[in-house]
Amino acid sequence: MLVSTVNGSLRRVSPGWIYLAGLIPLAWIVWLAVSNGLGVDPVKEIEHRLGKVALWFLMGGLAITPARRFFGLNLIRYRRAIGLIAFFYLCLHLAAWVVLDMTLLWEQALRDLVKRPYLYLGLAGFVSLIPLAATSNNASVRKLGRNWRRLHWLVYPAVGFGVIHYLMQMKVVSTEGWAWAAAFTALMAVRVTARAFPTRR
Repeated sequence: MLVSTVNGSLRRVSPGWIYLAGLIPLAWIVWLAVSNGLGVDPVKEIEHRLGKVALWFLMGGLAITPARRFFGLNLIRYRRAIGLIAFFYLCLHLAAWVVLDMTLLWEQALRDLVKRPYLYLGLAGFVSLIPLAATSNNASVRKLGRNWRRLHWLVYPAVGFGVIHYLMQMKVVSTEGWAWAAAFTALMAVRVTARAFPTRR
């Protein structure tokens, strides 16, 4: 009964509101930046926060199908918005590294890539999501047909790369880091189980 009420209420919420809500973390980061609330290394903190917000949205997108399967909560109509918001924050995360951290010095960026192998994983995840973002429109869905779903399976390795990238940049993996790894592992296990034992309608 409660889930039906929630789903009924959600049907009246336009996906446009999700895009607006997705700007709230960015507004908070900007506020912290202008109010000197980012600590002694604001550039690294901006990078870190933008990447973590992207990961939150990516994991949230992966959780939509299990939420419907196990709890009846229907958020499918918001999945595209959540995915595009995640990609938006990834673009900002990469831009912060290139512009603020590397100051557009490409030779320095290459040296940083050699020195920090986890950056390759982050870039791999970002590149994997580019075709997904580019085809997140109705015209692409119609044109690609069944191939659209196959293409969008790239989200799983992309998020996996992102989680490993996040863990590897830590000198010592924190409790939060292990929580991210556990959450991704659980979501993947649910996906594999769902494919092996599909729900009969």
